[in-house]
Amino acid sequence: MLTVLRVHLPSDIPIVGCELTPYVLLRRPDKNLTTEDVPDSAPIDGHFLRYKWYRIQSDRKVAVCSVHPSEHATLQCLGCVKAKIPVAKSYHCSPKCFSDAWQHHRVLHDRAASAVNENGNEEEELFGRFNSTGAGSINTSLAPSASSASLANGSTPLYPAAVTQRSGGETWFEVGRSKTYTPTADDIGHVLKFECVVVDAETKLPVGHASNILTSRVIPAPSPTPRNLISVSGVDMAGHLDSDGRISSAGTFTVLSYNILSDVFATSETYSYCPSWALSWPYRKQNLLREIVGYRADIVCLQEIQSDHFEEFFAPELDKHGYQALYKRKTNEVYTGNIHTIDGCATFFRRDRFSHVKKYEVEFNKAAQSLTDAVVPSAQKKTALNRLVKDNVALIAVLEAKFSYQGSDIPGKRQLLCVANTHINVHQDLKDVKLWQVHTLLKGLEKIAASADIPMLVCGDFNSVPGSAPHALLAMGKVDPLHPDLAIDPLGILRPPSKLTHQLPLVSAYSSFARMGVGIGLELQRRRLDPSTNEPLFTHCTRDFIGTLDYIFYTADSLTVESLLELLDEDSLRKDTALPSPEWSSDHIALLAEFRCKPRTRR
Repeated sequence: MLTVLRVHLPSDIPIVGCELTPYVLLRRPDKNLTTEDVPDSAPIDGHFLRYKWYRIQSDRKVAVCSVHPSEHATLQCLGCVKAKIPVAKSYHCSPKCFSDAWQHHRVLHDRAASAVNENGNEEEELFGRFNSTGAGSINTSLAPSASSASLANGSTPLYPAAVTQRSGGETWFEVGRSKTYTPTADDIGHVLKFECVVVDAETKLPVGHASNILTSRVIPAPSPTPRNLISVSGVDMAGHLDSDGRISSAGTFTVLSYNILSDVFATSETYSYCPSWALSWPYRKQNLLREIVGYRADIVCLQEIQSDHFEEFFAPELDKHGYQALYKRKTNEVYTGNIHTIDGCATFFRRDRFSHVKKYEVEFNKAAQSLTDAVVPSAQKKTALNRLVKDNVALIAVLEAKFSYQGSDIPGKRQLLCVANTHINVHQDLKDVKLWQVHTLLKGLEKIAASADIPMLVCGDFNSVPGSAPHALLAMGKVDPLHPDLAIDPLGILRPPSKLTHQLPLVSAYSSFARMGVGIGLELQRRRLDPSTNEPLFTHCTRDFIGTLDYIFYTADSLTVESLLELLDEDSLRKDTALPSPEWSSDHIALLAEFRCKPRTRR
């Protein structure tokens, strides 16, 4: 007979919007073990599995901590309540939690005060002054009734309620009848129960005991703090990126570049400081999608996107938001894992803004083969290929704008744009390989530039810090022959250094923060730049490394930067140790720039 041997949930904490898929181990009548589903449409030996999900609703409503959502709240910030800040952000699990979070929590108060008060002196009266005891700021006797109605779940189930009264003031509401279940806002603060039972296909009656498992309390999905778009075009303005619409004005377009951290690399061993639920793919994919869609960029360049996640999640989900997708998977000559989990580069563009003209794929492995055939002696070819073949790729898309570039020099001319998206090799001891890959990409882009009068963007994770040889080649068009990175060249592929050049007038978009005068938010952003390189202080932040690896370069003779997505402050990330975190689901931060085309003559 069909027997359920084991039931468990991979994720320890259920989160709103993140699908729960229990692991169910079965013994078939032939004694073989399986984890495959046995639905009523395909019974085995006259038996199938029936699933039910219940929400266990207690008389006592539970508020959860806004900083540590897996913890119950024990105090509430009254300033938030008075200022009508979303009540979920007012709860904290301990006085120490509130104290540690005060620097960032105070920003909520400041924003609310600036929105409703012209008189800044009223702020202290409204919110009180926080000190070591928290006097005047917090309610430390949070009663069950203090939970907002938004934290109390409604009683309307998805199905006709099979309600069973239990002792101790608990009520069970049936909320699902499939193997998987996605928690809703109604579930916040409540325990879920999964029930699995073998059923006789003829009588439809259960056979034997049901296997049950209880979750911990459902928590709300933390949402990333909104990031402002800061103008660098000389006009004082700061826009908010939200569901109300894109910030871009007529004749401009926005480009996002983001390494989203492949699931195969997001391990608890590497990121032990990140809660396991926040590291799980069901949570991260929803949080990443929410963030990416919220930017409403016209063009989205993602790196480290697994091929299965591209096909099964990002492509169909972003299609719903009006994006067409292009993808280039890494090659798999070195990779030894599941071929479906190889990551790659994906470029999405809004169908109402651009149409696809041409796609070029750059496989650095093929370039390595051509290089070794041409310049490496036969006896050293195997050694050379072992060093050069690293599976990295680039995806180049030529798009045509469906809108008019403001000030277009030739009316009726096709308005094309070339967008390169790449992920350069990560290994720090392969500086020669990094530089060779970047040089190879730029030479390919030069050929496209020679055949068409076309603005260019070069986006991606270059795994190269500002001042490194790859960065110098991109930003300066050449590499100093005495650059220390050139000392590592065992294959002689970088000699002579004079060949390490290109003619594309590339400029890093974020260096625009350093070149602008006075403006709203500009001084703050300048403090988040490295003054020696005019690049962000970091785009990648883990416990062991912080620095800039990601860039958006543009051809300065054909494009100008209108605005940039604000950079993040390191202190705001360190409250969760580093990235990824419950708030931000990658170890990189997203970069976004708004561009306008320059009227010009052919290069």
